[in-house]
Amino acid sequence: MHGPTQNAQKKSTGKWVVLILIVLGIAAFSFFELGRFVTLEALKDNKDTLKAYTQENYLLTVMLFIAVYTIQTGLSLPGATILTLAGGLLYGTFLGAFFVNIGATSGSVLAFIATRYLFRDSIEKKFGKRLSGIQAGFAENGFNYLLTLRLIPLFPFFLVNLASGMTRIKLSTFVTGTAIGILPGSIVYTNAGKQLGQINSLKDVASPGVLGAFVLLGMLSLLPVFYNKFKKSAAAKRKTDAAKS
Repeated sequence: MHGPTQNAQKKSTGKWVVLILIVLGIAAFSFFELGRFVTLEALKDNKDTLKAYTQENYLLTVMLFIAVYTIQTGLSLPGATILTLAGGLLYGTFLGAFFVNIGATSGSVLAFIATRYLFRDSIEKKFGKRLSGIQAGFAENGFNYLLTLRLIPLFPFFLVNLASGMTRIKLSTFVTGTAIGILPGSIVYTNAGKQLGQINSLKDVASPGVLGAFVLLGMLSLLPVFYNKFKKSAAAKRKTDAAKS
C-alpha cells in the first residue's frame, strides 16, 4: 500500500507533467509560427486545396479537424474563429457546427480538468472565503450560469474554461452547458464559412445584430435563476410574516 506521502508525491509529479506538456505545446505553437496558418487570409488562399483534399479524404480530415480543434481549445491557442469558419467551408453549416462542437467541447473539458487538477486546491486554500459565494452559486445554478457565459460572446472562451475549473461545478454539467451554449455561435460561423468568398473581415460575421441576439439568449438563460431566487425570497417572507402573526 502507498502511504499518504507517496500519494502526494505522485500527485505532485502528475501536476508537473501536465504543466510541462501544456507549456511545451504552447511553445511549439510559437516556435513553429503555426499562427500564420490560422488567419482569414490563409484560409481564403487555400480554400480550393482544402476542399479538394477533404473530398478525397473525408473521414481522415474529419478526425484531423476534430483533433486540431481539441488541441487548440485545450491549450487555449488562437485560431478558434478561423477553424470554425473552416468547418463550415469544408463540411457545411450543420455538419461543420457538429464537428466544431465535438472539438470545442472536448478541448474545453481538457482545459477544465487541467485547471481543476493543477490550480483549484491551492486557489481555494488562499481565497476560500472570498470564493464561497461564487462556489455556492455555481453549485446551485451552474448550468444556467455556464450557459449564459457560453452564449454571450463578450466572455473569452478560454477564461470560461479556466474559471469553471476553479469552481465546484460538476463535469457533466460543464459538458452539457458548453455543448449547448456554443452551438448557436458555431452555426453562425460555420454558415459564414460556407460563404467564405463574401467575407473580407471577421467583423463581417459578428455583426451588432448577431451579438445582440447572443446577449439576449444569454440573459434569457438566467431567467430560471432569477425565478428561483424570487421563490426563495417570497417563501422566506411568508415564513417571517407567519412567525409575526
